[in-house]
Parts: sequence; C-alpha cells; structure tokens
Amino acid sequence: MRNKRTLAVVALFAVSSCKSTEPKKDDAAQATKPAAPAPAELPVPPGVDVSIMDATTDPCTDFYQHACGGWLAKTEIPADRAAWSRGFMEIHQQNEQRLKEILEELAAGKAPEGTPYAKETGDFFASCMDEKDQEGGSATVTEQLKAIEKVKDAKTLLPVLAAMHGMGVYPFFHFASAVDFKDSTKVIAELDQAGLGLPDRDYYTKTDEKSVQIQKDYVEHVAKVLVLAGQKEADAKKNADAIYALEKQLAEASLTKVERREPSKLYHPTDLAGLKKAAGNLDWPAYFKAMGVPDVKGGNVTHIGFLEKVGAVLKATKAPELKAYLSWQFLSAVAPFLGKGFVDEDFRFKSKALTGAKEDLPRWKKCVTFTDMFLGEAVAVPFVAKYFGEDGKKITRELVANIEKAFEDNLATLAWMDAPTKEKALGKLKTIMNKVGYPDTWRKYDGVKIARGNFAANAGSLAQFEARRDLGKIGKPVDRTEWYMSPPTVNAYYNPQWNEIVFPAGILQPPFFNKDATAPVNYGAMGMVVGHEVTHGFDDEGRQFDAQGNLTDWWTAESAKAFSERTACVKTQYDGYTAIEDIKINGQLTLGENTADLGGLKLSFMAMMLATKDNADLKKFKYTPQQQFFYGYAQSWCSKYRDEMARMRAATDPHSPPKWRVNGPLGNLATFKEAFACKDDAPMMQPAANRCEVW
Repeated sequence: MRNKRTLAVVALFAVSSCKSTEPKKDDAAQATKPAAPAPAELPVPPGVDVSIMDATTDPCTDFYQHACGGWLAKTEIPADRAAWSRGFMEIHQQNEQRLKEILEELAAGKAPEGTPYAKETGDFFASCMDEKDQEGGSATVTEQLKAIEKVKDAKTLLPVLAAMHGMGVYPFFHFASAVDFKDSTKVIAELDQAGLGLPDRDYYTKTDEKSVQIQKDYVEHVAKVLVLAGQKEADAKKNADAIYALEKQLAEASLTKVERREPSKLYHPTDLAGLKKAAGNLDWPAYFKAMGVPDVKGGNVTHIGFLEKVGAVLKATKAPELKAYLSWQFLSAVAPFLGKGFVDEDFRFKSKALTGAKEDLPRWKKCVTFTDMFLGEAVAVPFVAKYFGEDGKKITRELVANIEKAFEDNLATLAWMDAPTKEKALGKLKTIMNKVGYPDTWRKYDGVKIARGNFAANAGSLAQFEARRDLGKIGKPVDRTEWYMSPPTVNAYYNPQWNEIVFPAGILQPPFFNKDATAPVNYGAMGMVVGHEVTHGFDDEGRQFDAQGNLTDWWTAESAKAFSERTACVKTQYDGYTAIEDIKINGQLTLGENTADLGGLKLSFMAMMLATKDNADLKKFKYTPQQQFFYGYAQSWCSKYRDEMARMRAATDPHSPPKWRVNGPLGNLATFKEAFACKDDAPMMQPAANRCEVW
C-alpha cells in the first residue's frame, strides 16, 4: 500500500510537469482573483486538552501516546510520590488540600455549624501535626512490647494476639466481620490469611535477582526497626532472619492473588471443632471472648490450609522467635505513628525501596490521610457541604440510568447468551443499588477518645474503636447503607455481595466529571467509570453472585461456557502486553478489571450516542462526538510510574497499567476504529480474528 501511494504521488507530479508552463488567458485571469480565505478552524470541545496531546503520533498507531504524549513528556512525578496521574492523583492532590483547610479550621475551633465530631476530628489532626509530641509514642510501644515479652507458648500468646488484633495489627491471621457468601443478609465472623511484612506472598517465593535483593533489603529493614526499639544489633540481625523464615512459611501456605479471585476458594464455613482441628493449639472460645465476641462459634475460613500452617508454626516456633515476630509485626504497623527514627526507616524501605518515592510526604499530607482513614465520614460532612454540589449527584445519576439502560439494550442483542440466563442477568441489573456522592446516613463515632496529646495513643484508640465497630456487626443483619470508602476518596467500586455501585464525591471532579465539558467527554471519562462498575457485576467474579448478592450459579451450562470462551480471549490479549521491562501483565489477575474496562467503554459509548443524538451543537467542534468520547476517556488516564512502583503493581494490582487500560480495550472496539478511520491492520487494532467482546 505504501508503494502504491508513493507511485501515485510521483505520477501526479510527472503528468503536471509535462504541461506547458505558459499560462492561458483564462489561467491568467484566474490568477488575478484574490485567493479564497482559509476556512476558520473549529473550536476545541471543552474538556479535551490539546496541549497534552502528541500530534506527531497517529491515533491509530498508539492512542494513549497520541492523547497523553504531551503530558507524559512534560510531567515529572513529585519527589514524594511513586506515581502521578492526570486523573486520580491530581484530583487527590486537590481534595487533599481542601481537607487540609477544613481540618485546620476544626483544629482551631472554627468548625462550620452542624459539623459532627468537630472537636474530636480537630484534636486528632492537631495531635498528628505536633511532631514533637509524636516522639512520646515510644511509651505506647514500650507498653505493648513488654506484654509481648510475657509470651511463652500458645496459651500465653492468646491475650497478646487478641490485643494486637483488637487494634488492627494482624500477626498470623486476620479476624473481622464479613457478609456470608451464601446468605447476603447475614454478617458472620471470618478468618483470613495475614501476617506478612512484604506486599504479597510472591515477594517471598520468587527467586529472580530483583526479588532476592528485595528480600535481603527487607531483612535489613526488620533488623534496623528492632534496633530502634531497643534491641542490640547482633540480636536484631538474628531475630530478623528468624522473622523472615517464619513469614516465608506463612507466605508459602497463602493463596496467590489469582487464586483469591475465585470466590468459591474463599468460602469454608467452619465451626469450633473445625477450628480446633486446623489449629488446636489456640483456645478459640477464649480468643473470641478476648476479642469481645464470646457468642461466636465459628465462621468462614478463607483458606483452611493457611490456618493449618499457622497451627504448625505455633507448635514448632520457640518462644524467642515467636516474640520477635510479634514485636516486628507490631512495630511495622505502628511505625508511621511514632518518632522520626521509626518514620524515616519506614519510609526508606516501604516507600523508597519498594515504590521508588524520592522523598517522604510532608507531615500535613500524612495527617490528612490518617484523619480520613480513621474519621473519614466525620471530616466528609464539611467537605461535601463545601465542594460537592447537587448537580454532580444529578448528572451522575443520569449517567448511571443511561448506562444501565444501555446494558439492558445490549443484553437483548447477545447471541452467545441464552434466554434463561438473560432473564436472570436482567433481574440482577434491575436490582443494582446506586450510591452517589455520600451516605444517606452518616457513620457515628460516639465514644471515641481523642486528646491533644500522644498521637500514637490517639491512633491506637481509633484503631480499637474501628475494630470494635467492625466486630460488633457479627450476628446482626447487614446494614446496606454502609459505605466502604469515605466520600472524599478518588475512586469507585462495585460490591458483589450487596450488588451495588458506589461513586464517592471525591472522584466527581475534572477530568472524570467536568460540568463545563461536552457530554461526550463526560461520558468517555466518568461515564466509562460508571459502565466499568456496572460491568463488574457481570465479570468473571461478579457473575458468580446473584441479584441478592449470594454466591450461586445462575447460569446455564451453555451460557457459562460461551462466557468463559470470551473472557479467555481477554486473558490471552493482556498476557501479551508488557508491564515494565521483562515483566508481562498477568492476564488472569487483571481479567476482571480488563473485562470491566472493555464492557464499560462499550456501554458508555452506547449511552452517549443515545443521549446526544439530537444535539446538533456538538458538530461545531474540531472533533466529532465520537472522537470527543475517546479523548475524554484516554486523557483521564494519563499516568506515570516509577520503575519500582510499576514492578510492584505488576505483581499485586488487578488493574493493568494505564497505557493498556486505554489501548487494550480500544483495540477491540469497532466504534473506535470508525471514529478515527483506522485501517484493519493499524497498530491500535486487534486483528479481526483476535478481537475480544464479552458484554
């Protein structure tokens, strides 16, 4: 094709050059006429930023580079961050600043009228900002370490283990409330794998050069923290080796992140007899009593094999190693709340070594994060009142309704799904609960104890409060008004056990939602987020839960087989993409998110076309409505990662890197191909035989 086009140009030039150069009379007359003015360039649609594009890259070659290349070239990751993005991180930075201003007012006793828990929230933030006071946290550490020193065996371990679990520190296993997979109206107790100091079990099991180096750095980090806590250097090094060996045993017994994506592998109702069989050296009734839930007679165990390993480790580990492990788990968890030595070492390994951040976060950013973590719905009240208008909620609800209608319309056209399964899918769609902006009922923090004193003690008090609140739900009906993200959070989620989609006020900001942007841009950005979350209800995990949120198989065998064939296509496609250097994307780990991206884009595009079909004003812009949609999508995902962070995310994150969250799904969409007139063999497009479509 290239040669043909070159020959055509040459031929045209050759024919013209053979003509007489002497102008005819008509030609001369024509030459005296003034040239027609060039047509005025159409305006850029609001919400599309041409300044961050790379016009030298053809959209059909690499759309992510085309839409974001200018931003990528000029954007530097802040020194205190491991990653930066035009969407999530820039909005987070804006919300962070807004929360800071609110919290400073609360700390100064200038709370807006009607702000709940203003004194408690202000006092907590103020105690966090007092770095001199933070050095006093060592007293809290000393008290807990003294308790750990009394551990001699499994019996004396129990009260220490319960105390640590009661403040949100989880050596050996995690204990909390959970919705019953088989009865979504009930809250039960759940025991889950935990107790590792590295980000994931694979960090202990991999033997490549970079992984081995991280393992060595981790052992050194453990030793340094133990020295800060008062141990002699020789003892700390010996204990660090023992701690790593113990954690490696737990890691090897843990399910992988891919295995944990299969709900049936995480559901094993177990009574007291079953718990005793798995780990009989723990007095389970005494443990539940110490945790404040004496009536618990068992619960769900996500992985029986892991609990059996805990029992074996407790039996085989000598008291000195056991105490060293417990001390380390506690110190690692509370280090961010302690003095400068602990904070600096915590940053050196967890942020600098693991994620590549160059500088620690300034104190005020940490304090905003801690306050949002512990008192999120208290500080959210003034945040929502000041920064979240009803227009955001109204437009988001309209987006949700239109995209759910698009799902319904699309469902009717699916040739691979039979009628009985379609009927069940439609029933599930119709019962999805939509939460937008903020909770209808705010969380209560009655009884929290906060003083303008020891920050570590305040953090511990709030952690205990949250643990009690969580465990207090066991045995009670599910409260479906609860939110699992605070309203200022820049994110969204689908909860399969409640069959709900949730969009906090924090994400409803430009570039995801921009009230001044065109409708296609907003559909591409925020609409895709909505479509993504709706599709999660029908991805490889979400589809296993019914309309009421129960884990049950509501698919016919034929439809399930056809679905699996389509998701296998998605897995294969993403397995071929490179995350960083020689690390490929894990197509199985990211399957749910990739399926949701692909479905979300298709649904949002359908909804956009229907919502704007009579809007002639959209044609006055430089880009067509279809192009505006795809620019709105891509430009909300412009992102950069440090290499260390990119490697960690490739191992642990169920989301694909931003480049492939853009180029990956677009390569399957005929609507994208048509919008930019891409040829079948364009680099952006998947070969026709390999194109994936699920929903």
